Amino acid sequence: MTFPPLKNDLLLRAARGEETERAPVWVMRQAGRYLPEFRKVRESHEFFEVCRTPELATEVTIQPIRRYSGLLDAAIIFSDILVIPQAMGMEVEMKPGPYFPDPLNTPADIAKLTKDVDVNKELGYVFEAITMTRNALKGEVPLIGFCGAPWTLFAYMVEGGGSKTFQKAKTWLFQYPQESEKLLMRIADVCVDFLVGQVKAGAQLLQVFDSWAGELAPHHFQQFSFPTLQHISSGVRQKLASEGIPAVPMTLFAKGANHALSQLAEQGGYDVLGIDWCIEPSEARRLVGDKVALQGNMDPNVLYGGKDAIEREVKRMSESFRGTKPPKGWIANLGHGITPAVDPEDLRWFFQSSRRVI
Repeated sequence: MTFPPLKNDLLLRAARGEETERAPVWVMRQAGRYLPEFRKVRESHEFFEVCRTPELATEVTIQPIRRYSGLLDAAIIFSDILVIPQAMGMEVEMKPGPYFPDPLNTPADIAKLTKDVDVNKELGYVFEAITMTRNALKGEVPLIGFCGAPWTLFAYMVEGGGSKTFQKAKTWLFQYPQESEKLLMRIADVCVDFLVGQVKAGAQLLQVFDSWAGELAPHHFQQFSFPTLQHISSGVRQKLASEGIPAVPMTLFAKGANHALSQLAEQGGYDVLGIDWCIEPSEARRLVGDKVALQGNMDPNVLYGGKDAIEREVKRMSESFRGTKPPKGWIANLGHGITPAVDPEDLRWFFQSSRRVI
């Protein structure tokens, strides 16, 4: 499969830990509800319909690239982490947040899941969207593929949606630790196949989102999340190598698990670690050394603070990540996804400020 030559490889060089002329910049959820053009698409199309229709997924993936032409250094395919539970046989609705009509209440419910998931059959629409988007981007920026991490997906599948307490998911961990570990690894296997398929379709960098990592105590993160994250990074690389496909950089964003940064850098198997705004970038760099690149980490709510605040925080973030040196192994981003009420012009200012000071 051949694609238009890449004109801007800044993201890929930074992900490999190289010194770059400036830090590449993109934001999580950059294709989404804050954009009026996205809301226009959603007026006539249900959320998962957009995910499952390659033409629509391509359009909304490219919307921020089109709006912020020349300011962004990456596109991320429009999809959702919950397509994996769907592929495993679970029903998921958006009301407007995720809702599982029939969650996993006890380990006996695991029998309801599809035993052998064929990602090409169940998630081929994501692969089609990636290939279509790679061509539509015409090499302007790299395309990122992604999946949710097993613990985060497990939590949704058991809770039946989002949660403030994670009571049901944690009850599983405490009452049924062995069954939980088996299910987590089963999810991890699907993640591996899904990410490999995305690379084959044209994804140039992969990101794993462990959005609920910070909900686990450090020892429970070690027991229930970390092994699956290792399994994904090693499994993807092994499968690509076995098929003669060059590896692509891999990013892990384990939100709230700053206690594990050093171990993730040493043993996680990822090229880039994303960090939230609850750790100082200089401290994150001290913990990981030069073993991995870093991504982040401005608080998304700064985007509501006005231009002066945005520019001030971008400057502070930049100085903490790189000190007085040129950028090396740093991808500028938010410390979590952009929120729906952000003014698109304030995000533009974030991109412009990043290019000025970084």
